[in-house]
Amino acid sequence: MPIWLSSSLRFWSIITFSLALAACDGAPKFKSTDITGAEYGRSLELPDTSGRVRHLEDFRGKAVVLFFGFTHCPDVCPTTLADLASAMKALGPDAERVQVLFVTVDPERDTPGELAQYVRAFDPRFLALRGDLAATQRVAKDFKIYFEKRKQGDSYTIDHSAQSYVIDPQGRLRLLVRYDRLAQDLPDDLRVILK
Repeated sequence: MPIWLSSSLRFWSIITFSLALAACDGAPKFKSTDITGAEYGRSLELPDTSGRVRHLEDFRGKAVVLFFGFTHCPDVCPTTLADLASAMKALGPDAERVQVLFVTVDPERDTPGELAQYVRAFDPRFLALRGDLAATQRVAKDFKIYFEKRKQGDSYTIDHSAQSYVIDPQGRLRLLVRYDRLAQDLPDDLRVILK
């Protein structure tokens, strides 16, 4: 066998072995962006609509899906919550092991009563959180969420980041889910997280 053919076979054998080994590394395969080990999104401290202060630790043992939005949002927020409700239905009984948290970025207008009614219209298990502006800014900063009030006629709207985050049952930030991929990717990713 020519030396160049022997070297070529050896090279491709090493590549094939390396790829096979990488495929068997046991790491979970997600459709969403895996951000496991990220140095942000580690804490949350905001009241729910009944006034009870909630922390990520309150939900240990469940996967948490976290989304920031507001009730007067014309499109992204209701679409996201509808997609989250659809994902919960797709999970069947496993949905009981998932907590969806909706953090308002408009505490000025979003009263506790309105927030509770808004999120429960999508799924009665969803929980809304509402802090004052300073507390909301702290949590948003920790999760790298942008939001800004913009004048709109005689009122205002809020520009904000549209991604959702998934936190695993051990309390670790694991996934960033794009707004336009929630319906397609989240059910499968949550099944992997819940294994």
